[in-house]
Parts: sequence; structure tokens; C-alpha cells
Amino acid sequence: MTRPVPGTGTRLREVHAEWTKLRTAPGTLWTVLALVAVTVATSAAASALVSRPSSGCGHDAVKIGLAGVQAGQAVAAVAAVLAITGEYGTGMIRVTFTAMPRRGAVLAAKAVVVAGLTLASGTVAVLGSLLAARLVLPHSGFTPEHGFPPLSLADGPTLRAAAGSVLYLALIALFSLGVATAVRDSAAAAGVVLGLLYALAAVPFVMVPDPDWQLLLWRISPMNAGLAVQATANLSALPLTPWQGVAVLTAWTAASLLLAALLLRRRDA
Repeated sequence: MTRPVPGTGTRLREVHAEWTKLRTAPGTLWTVLALVAVTVATSAAASALVSRPSSGCGHDAVKIGLAGVQAGQAVAAVAAVLAITGEYGTGMIRVTFTAMPRRGAVLAAKAVVVAGLTLASGTVAVLGSLLAARLVLPHSGFTPEHGFPPLSLADGPTLRAAAGSVLYLALIALFSLGVATAVRDSAAAAGVVLGLLYALAAVPFVMVPDPDWQLLLWRISPMNAGLAVQATANLSALPLTPWQGVAVLTAWTAASLLLAALLLRRRDA
């Protein structure tokens, strides 16, 4: 007779509880729809507004087609923030920790649920973005005659960029969950996350004149580094390879979740 693994039932119960809370929250469906809609609409707009240079060089069609991820990540971040701060705001977090006193396991369960939902909605958003770009980009001059074949997941770099974009959204959501758990306030946590994503991405170009510092700040920026996974052209010119960029974002995510776990154990609910 096979014995159950100790603690497995408890962990599944915590994941089920967190999934039930998230699934029944009134804003979850709208958040999923918003993530898909914002991402696809922004990608379609970017594909429509871009102009192919006369030389046919200098543009990465796949990256243009996935441009909506830069906007969609804000929705993923805010949704992840609300997944934990909503309970702090209503006081329900005390009920959660009373029913499930293993706080680290609660955070892990929230992370599993948030990551799973983001992966699912992010997959739809990325596929929709590529489809929109495939339909729109030819009207902007990105045609096979100009050296730009239709976007297809059968192409290795395109598949990597698409899968990497879905992973990017999930990592952003987990990073946001960690920050929100540490901060415990919706507005403050969203401000910190969005500031680190968008403001830190722009700092190297608008406030730092030294090229060496620009390069360093670009490499440690979670958004700049993470979105390197979308690049399919001129890879040798990038400060980081696509998967090195994902590794940088993974480090940010791991650090935020580790800090969240430590603070969660030490502080009162």
C-alpha cells in the first residue's frame, strides 16, 4: 500500500483554498480579460503604427508584434498585488492565517495560483498578439518581399520569444506578489512595482550620461533585461542574451518572494 507523502494533502488544501478565493473574487475575470485585451490591442497598434525602413533592416518584427506585453505587464502586476493586499485591506488575512497557520505555505500557494492564472491568460494574450501582428504587419511593409516572412511559431526564435513573453508575465506577477506581501498596501505596492519596471527601465537613457553606467543599469533593470527574451534580430548587439535577461528577472522575483516570506513569518497579520 502506498503511503501519502507527509504534508501533501495540506499543501493541496492551501492551493485549493487560494484558488477558490481568487476564482470567486469579483474582479478576477475582468482582470484576465483586461490582460488579454490590453496586450493584444497594444501589439496591434504597434504593428499598425510602425514603418518598415527603406533598407529593410533595423526592425525586429517579432518584438514589434509582442510590444503589448510591456502594457499587459501592468495589469498582471496590479492583479498580483491585489491577490494579497485585498486580504490585508479587509482583515481577511487573519482568517486565512487562522485556518492555515503555515504562512510560508500560504504564500507558496498564492504564488502557484497567481502564476498559473497569469500563465494561462498570458498565453492567450501572447498568441493573440502574434496573430494580430501577423495580420497587420504586412500592411506596414513587413512582407516576405522585404525580408519579413509571416510570424509563425514554427520559427524557433519566434517560438522562444513567445514562450519567453508568457514566462516574463508570470515572473512579473510573482515579483509583484512578493513586493505586495512585503509592503501590504495596494497603492504603495503597485507604485513600487511599476516604478521598478517602467522608471528603472528609462533611467539609463534619460538620467545617466555615462555609457558604462547606462549598460549596467540596463542589465539589472527587470523590464529591460526580462524583455530581451523577445529579441530575434541583432542579438549580438544586446547587452544580455535572451535567457540571461530572463535570469536577471528571475533573480528579482526570487529576492522579492524571499523577502516576503521572511517578513511574513516575523510580522503580525
